[in-house]
Amino acid sequence: MCYGCVVSTITVKHVPPAVHRALKARAAAHGRSLNKEIIATLEGVLRPAPINADNVLRHARAVREIMGVYITSRELAGLKTAGRK
Repeated sequence: MCYGCVVSTITVKHVPPAVHRALKARAAAHGRSLNKEIIATLEGVLRPAPINADNVLRHARAVREIMGVYITSRELAGLKTAGRK
């Protein structure tokens, strides 16, 4: 939240009942007002958490070990260009 900032007001029309119910349920589950839940949901979609490259690499290595699949750079390059003209 940006305290002291100029904020905008948005009116959303024709919200399907199922979406409204889901937002109200999420708001209740998170202990927030419907308005704050909508803002939190929008922020989560528009500003997703940054990707931690170390965690992704660690996970990829673990999957490779489990699967026992090892592809060389040359094989990977071939797969990338396969079928291209």
